[in-house]
Amino acid sequence: MKKKIAVVGGLVILLAGGLLGAFVLRRLHESRNVHGSSTEEFVTTEKKHPFTLHEGIQWPMYGFDPARQRAPDGVKLRPPFRPIWGFNAQTLVEFPPAVAYRHLYFANGHGLLFALDRRTKRVTWSYASRRCTAASPAVEDRVVYESFMNHPPCSASRSGIDGELVAFNALTGKILWRKRLAPTESSPLVVNGLVYVGDWSGKIYAFDAENGRARWSYATGGKIKGAVAFAGGRIYIGSYDSHVYALNARTGRLVWRAAAQQRLGPRGTFYSTPAVRYGRVYIGSTDGKVYSYGAASGKLRWSYGTGGYVYASPAVWNRRVFVGSYSGTFYCFDAATGEVRWRFTAKGPISGSAVVLNGVVYFASLGGPTYALDTRSGKLLWSFAHGEYAAPVSAGRQLYVTGYARMFSFVEK
Repeated sequence: MKKKIAVVGGLVILLAGGLLGAFVLRRLHESRNVHGSSTEEFVTTEKKHPFTLHEGIQWPMYGFDPARQRAPDGVKLRPPFRPIWGFNAQTLVEFPPAVAYRHLYFANGHGLLFALDRRTKRVTWSYASRRCTAASPAVEDRVVYESFMNHPPCSASRSGIDGELVAFNALTGKILWRKRLAPTESSPLVVNGLVYVGDWSGKIYAFDAENGRARWSYATGGKIKGAVAFAGGRIYIGSYDSHVYALNARTGRLVWRAAAQQRLGPRGTFYSTPAVRYGRVYIGSTDGKVYSYGAASGKLRWSYGTGGYVYASPAVWNRRVFVGSYSGTFYCFDAATGEVRWRFTAKGPISGSAVVLNGVVYFASLGGPTYALDTRSGKLLWSFAHGEYAAPVSAGRQLYVTGYARMFSFVEK
């Protein structure tokens, strides 16, 4: 009997030791936040990356500019707002529209791409891809570029599935060229005559914007689900191989590769699209962390655990980083150190990215509203009952809000 008690006692001690060891590993790895420096690879004198809107274009791509900072200058809109029209897109619109040539360009989850006249609310043209879609289009020089996934079901993992990148005449919807890829939910980036996308094969591509000719490709070790960001002659993108990549934008040559932090179990992966500012790359991860890497070196400069997946892409403005977590908390971080300046609790998980317009940060929550918060304090300024994924975009004196399967237009009260 004593021997049995001793054996049981030993097992209890071993189990307790194992649990303690796992707890220690978790504390050392998964929960370990890295506090950043305000001097190491943080460039306060850096000018905002130059970006000129071409005539007729108000919001050209996901994140607004090539660096995906989500904080355009010159916007005068401030809440509160009143709605002036709504449009039924039939099914989920996960990503926000591009705005150009008096139209909103966006696709629903069933692959129907709309060119919606933003004054009359009439569809000028549409394209039924019969593919799943989870990306914003990009508009440049009267051409709309959109990424498409596989044919339904959208989560299919069978072999042989494919996707497309398609270029359309922005005014007529005529297809100008198309490229067959693996399924792609990477919102296109158009800069310096090239179109950049990633796909589920793990490749990043650069295509000639005029004719679709492939310029180069680079293979990562996991699916590419986010979009490419561009700054200083380099492109930046996260992969499901748990790494963030910096490549030469012209040649595709690897400049650096940085990893998510080690933790108990698999490392985090990157669905979030990076934002580049102040000599840093900011990106969220499925390990629940927001990361800041040096844009020149790839070195980890800070990290912060949010308690939930960070699918959302950060908005960067006025030395602050704004991003939501699947935990339902929205954060404002110091861009240099990662210190939390304020946080806001939403009525549901946050999956979509934020946008900063005229000192107000906007985001949407799953099953909850679209929020507008003061960037300095996090105080709620306005909300709208519909939301789900995408933050609003703006053009002129109008705000466009995506509410699950509907598009709404607002003006100031």
